[in-house]
Amino acid sequence: MKPLLRFSMFILGVVMFFACDANGPLSENTKPKARGAIGEIILVIDSAKYAGPVGDALKNIFEADMPGMIRSESKFKVNTVDPRAMTRMLKMSTNLVYVTTFDDKGSASQVINAQFSKESKEKALNDPSIYSLRVEDEYAVGQEVLYLFGNNEEQLVTNLKKNSDRLQNLFEVRERGRLESIILARKNTAANAEAEKNLGIQINVPASYQVAKSQPGFLWLRQPTPTERRPDISLIFHVEDYVSEEQTFPENILALRDSITRQHVFGDPEDPTSYVVTEKQIPPAFRNMVINDNFTTEIRASWRTNNISMGGTYLGYLMVDQEKGKLYYLEGFVYYPNEVHRDALREIETILLNTDISWVPEQGS
Repeated sequence: MKPLLRFSMFILGVVMFFACDANGPLSENTKPKARGAIGEIILVIDSAKYAGPVGDALKNIFEADMPGMIRSESKFKVNTVDPRAMTRMLKMSTNLVYVTTFDDKGSASQVINAQFSKESKEKALNDPSIYSLRVEDEYAVGQEVLYLFGNNEEQLVTNLKKNSDRLQNLFEVRERGRLESIILARKNTAANAEAEKNLGIQINVPASYQVAKSQPGFLWLRQPTPTERRPDISLIFHVEDYVSEEQTFPENILALRDSITRQHVFGDPEDPTSYVVTEKQIPPAFRNMVINDNFTTEIRASWRTNNISMGGTYLGYLMVDQEKGKLYYLEGFVYYPNEVHRDALREIETILLNTDISWVPEQGS
């Protein structure tokens, strides 16, 4: 790759450089399609740097444990590669993150540093807040390439810690969008019709999900054929009147959740003692946010059946629509013993965040 010929600045929460391909930019028609699993990141970095403070900061961003899990699982699947070992095939990866510092004279970091012009390095030297470059489709169509850099390790680590949430969110949103285009290409319109009728909301779920139970105020959907390579995923939706802010307190959210599953969800429908409860030994994680102008609390936690015959993880959202005076609880829970739950939870998140609780039927319909 030639050194950067031009330096441009964009303000998108971070300041970015602009880079060129070694043989000049390829047209969209000649570039291959990017390849890589959902949630996979190729981290290109000198091994010595990865073993030090820079690597620790990167692990806290891309390999941080997901909260509320039965066992440790990272947010992303990260594979590290020495810059000198980058092949044409690796450069076609969907998510590429290059990491370097300009004071590093090692041959591995110099491979990355050579991609920056003298003017670009001087710009970064004069403004320590500049630490990232984001380039889309640099080597392949549908690709995200992110350069993380600093004049020295101390400066880079400071910027990584300061912007950790932003960097996580960049890839979380991107991967959710990629997954959405795959799993929601075909939707279950019958399930949405049940949601409209019994909950007054619109849902978008893959065609593979089937209705397990539907009644006024409650809907349960399931993947019908879990296998060794496919987790057992269930989705539940509940609505009730919103009467008090106390309903959004964490302890009351858990009480509501467990009252719903105690009434409707059983490990063995023939055994009334096998109802599902939250596993209190693993502290649930709560996060408040606003989605489509509606107050929302996200819950990540683990579950088990009351008779301890089954267990897994779940992701839930408590949403309040004050205009309608309704409180909604949406959840997806996973049963996949001894396997990674990360991908299933990302699928759940993608589906549930496509729910429209503010939907109202058209007059006359």
